[in-house]
Amino acid sequence: MEKFNRTLRGYDPEEVNAFLDQVINQVEKMVAELKSKDQQIASLRYLEKENAALRERLGQYEHMEGTLNRAIMMAQKTSDQMKVAAHRESEVILEDAKKNASRIVNEALLRAEKTEQEASQLRRNMTVFKRRLREVIENQLEMVNDIDQIEF
Repeated sequence: MEKFNRTLRGYDPEEVNAFLDQVINQVEKMVAELKSKDQQIASLRYLEKENAALRERLGQYEHMEGTLNRAIMMAQKTSDQMKVAAHRESEVILEDAKKNASRIVNEALLRAEKTEQEASQLRRNMTVFKRRLREVIENQLEMVNDIDQIEF
């Protein structure tokens, strides 16, 4: 606490004014410090809000990452299932193709055998026909010879 010297009418005005100037300076310093601290607090609050916003965005990104990871895993699983299904389907198609090829070959062999039999039958028929025709012609020739031998 400050003590002032006494004068005729009370305290010395110069000392009081000097003291008041000191008090004013100290109050102004404290006000400036308070403003500075208020600005720091406001800055910290802003940073805190920004930090909260960043945490929220981080949470959203982590959620999106989890969703993307699940989607990638699901796509991989689907891809694997599609590969297995395609492999199975190719095996079925290949087996069907083998069966069809075997059936077609068998049918072709049967047709070829049948055609060979028909051709063989035609050859036999032709041979029989030739022999009969030869016999008929020979008989006719004998008849002509017999007619020549008859005298009119």
